[in-house]
Amino acid sequence: MRRLWLIFAQTVTFGVAVLFVVSTLKPEWLGKAPVFGTSIVALQESATAGDAPPLVAPSYRQAAKKALPSVVHIFTSQKITARRHPLFDDPAFRHFFGEAPEGDGPSSSGLGSGVIVSANGYVLTNYHVVEAADQIEVALSDGRNLNARIVGSDPESDLAVLQITPANGQALVLPAITLGQMDDVVVGDVTLAIGNPFGVGQTVTMGIISALGRSHLGINTFENFIQTDAAINPGNSGGALVDSRGNLIGINTAIYSRSGGSLGIGFAIPISIARSVMEQIIETGTVTRGWIGVEAQEITVDLAESFGLPDTRGALIAGVLRGGPADAGGIKPGDILLAVAGRAVEDPHGMLDLIAGQKPGETVRFQLRRQNKLFDTMVKIGKRAPQSRERE
Repeated sequence: MRRLWLIFAQTVTFGVAVLFVVSTLKPEWLGKAPVFGTSIVALQESATAGDAPPLVAPSYRQAAKKALPSVVHIFTSQKITARRHPLFDDPAFRHFFGEAPEGDGPSSSGLGSGVIVSANGYVLTNYHVVEAADQIEVALSDGRNLNARIVGSDPESDLAVLQITPANGQALVLPAITLGQMDDVVVGDVTLAIGNPFGVGQTVTMGIISALGRSHLGINTFENFIQTDAAINPGNSGGALVDSRGNLIGINTAIYSRSGGSLGIGFAIPISIARSVMEQIIETGTVTRGWIGVEAQEITVDLAESFGLPDTRGALIAGVLRGGPADAGGIKPGDILLAVAGRAVEDPHGMLDLIAGQKPGETVRFQLRRQNKLFDTMVKIGKRAPQSRERE
């Protein structure tokens, strides 16, 4: 009996082993699909027949296609007056040798970029691109070169508006860019910078918005820059900074660089400021800003402690122009300006922006602190005189 049981056990073991080998190596003998093959096929089918679309690298071709025709190259030339010899300043020398001979001096040229903002030929660019230019030529994306004139400029924001002159009196129908909204712009958004860097031709670079509201840079009088890491180089000035939909959100203006090339820190004037300046220039030829005649300084921690202030917000009035709007409104040196027309003043730069944004001739409420006492006063806003700005 024991012997029969051993024979039975060995026979079952051998049969199971044979079945395993056959099902693994020759499953078709049993009428089954391969075990591992089934798993592989199933995985392949699940990978190809899934609901999720395949991953595709993002492209901004549509944004570039929309904005590129509206960005132009600007070429300027300036005639340099030849310096005459100092001897011609001597009357006796001129008596014997006559006046200095007239002649054309050498000319200098510059290049930059601009953005078409209306179909009838208005172009927005930087003031420093066209500053002191005797002749301006605009190269369109379709290959045409047309002359342009300066409609008006605003050195304090470094903006200028040109108007393209039609050739042979022909009517212009140009591709105007779509203006974006700064309310929709946040840090981290993708941006495209379009311009003519180093004169190599129309170029698109991509980056993100690195920061908003950059100021205290010493670039312009009024600063509220968009910072981007999209490559901006010489020749990009006045070009477009657009969002991922191709809408204009800024005018490329400056870079931070020690070598002259892009280091990933570029600055653009926000479209909110550019639009306001542009509309005023087109309507009146100039930009009008408010003014009250004060000199302000920043409130440091030490000043706040010495004045017994709760914080460093506001602007310390260091001087008041005698007979100016602030003087007439009762503002005195030593006062701390806290708000203009209900809007808080954070620092002297913010104060300048708020006052400049007021309409000359209007009477506006100012909130101040004097000897730790808050009070309000009404000031009639004056008109800020246009200022020229020298650039390095």
